[in-house]
Amino acid sequence: MPLHLTPSFRERLTAADRALIGMWACSGSPLVTEVAAGSGLDWLLVDMEHSANTLDTVLVQLQVVAAYPITPVVRVPVNDPVAIKQVLDLGAQNIIVPMVSSVEEARAAVAATRYPPEGVRGVGSALARSARWNRVDGYLRDSALHTSLTVQIETAAGVDAAAEIAAVDGVDAIFVGPSDLSASMGLLGQQTHPDVVAAVGAVFAAATAAGTPVGVNAFDPAAADAYIADGADFVAVGADVALLARASEALAARFGTDTGEERASY
Repeated sequence: MPLHLTPSFRERLTAADRALIGMWACSGSPLVTEVAAGSGLDWLLVDMEHSANTLDTVLVQLQVVAAYPITPVVRVPVNDPVAIKQVLDLGAQNIIVPMVSSVEEARAAVAATRYPPEGVRGVGSALARSARWNRVDGYLRDSALHTSLTVQIETAAGVDAAAEIAAVDGVDAIFVGPSDLSASMGLLGQQTHPDVVAAVGAVFAAATAAGTPVGVNAFDPAAADAYIADGADFVAVGADVALLARASEALAARFGTDTGEERASY
């Protein structure tokens, strides 16, 4: 049987004539993720690093998102070949690997997505949804063609190594994380500090010079607009849990139920 796939994130980025706009799915709820999937956004990041998502919840979210044209991307919790293998075997076509700060770490992430001899991904296609339990002809041979890898630069060391990371064969895109980057620079919580913005710009320049698409996390609309103007190929502009938090707070403020004292205790 053929493997019916939406275009990979790599293919979407190559074909795009504008920045692709996405959001995070962190709740672990397939219902919430399905609501987001029908939003009209370009891509959806299902996160396993800073959320309650597990292999089970990611699997169900991939299944529900498959009914929509949005491109799902799964962020694995760590740059580890076992974690990457498990998520790929679930049928994730596009993954993001966090905290890549050196060319060696980038190469390790690439190797984890590839079968031998190019990489170290364990072979379990008979057991896995990715190959539809060995129903997909040529899956082992062709898997790299329909799998995309984005690595996340979110440390000062990663910024310094950005040119080398972006040039690694098999790295399809770079995603900059200003939150951890600001912490790495001694500016915890100051994602829009001029020095942090300049560091993000340095990664943009390095990735663009290498011909590698580059994106950024920017929940502040003004920051997102500025990064798009600066050449971002993709931007994450919100998260399901953040949208719910802010919208529920707005309701409380609008109808006078929130004095601020309750939230201050959390």
